[in-house]
Amino acid sequence: MKKNVLVVGASGDIGIAISRRLAEEGYHLLLHFNRNRQPIDTLREELEGESVLAVIQSDLSREEEIKRFLTELVFPVDHIVFASGMAHYGLFQEAPEQIMDEMLMLHVKAPWMITKHLLPRMIQDKAGNIVLVTSIWGEEGASNEVIYSSVKGAQNAFVKALAKEAGPSGILVNAVSPGFIETKMNQQISREEREAIMEEIPLSRAGKPDEVAHVVSFLLEKKSSYIQGEIIKISGGW
Repeated sequence: MKKNVLVVGASGDIGIAISRRLAEEGYHLLLHFNRNRQPIDTLREELEGESVLAVIQSDLSREEEIKRFLTELVFPVDHIVFASGMAHYGLFQEAPEQIMDEMLMLHVKAPWMITKHLLPRMIQDKAGNIVLVTSIWGEEGASNEVIYSSVKGAQNAFVKALAKEAGPSGILVNAVSPGFIETKMNQQISREEREAIMEEIPLSRAGKPDEVAHVVSFLLEKKSSYIQGEIIKISGGW
């Protein structure tokens, strides 16, 4: 029998692709979103049966909202997928402190608090997967995306450290690190910038959200039970 999966950030392009893939494989879903509920409602209409156990709205860039979110997790959670994210483009020296605080809360403290809340049950069961969708910039760094690169790097460090701590209890902790994926987040770049990026990617194309979802799905399967503390690139060789 498939388990319950909490997908944090389920309304984004990658989050929806992950949710759809997991539902098709028989998992029961608890879906989180912040502002954009429409994709989740559309997904629920597509799915059969009781694939979606709950839909929870919360702005995880605010600490009080994280705490409220935790009180609304009434179903048991066997696996966690963190797919939420918010980009910030601009020169670092011009970045408002409010943006710094929101980015840290959303990408770093929210995963900390949610994982801390759910981890004791996983340890008791000696089973469970935690998967974070990070970014190539968490490893390579990007000009004009210093804050985003920093928090994604923090997510990678969290994965590696927690994998060592939780591994003896049977908990698997990994990340997928997408490169240039066809998402709304990347639609703001110019045609010239896009062409320049395509020239740098050996496969000469952008990735698809489904291609990220397939890897996340694999990490939840028993077939991947000896993969631990890894940051798996999905970048087309970029």
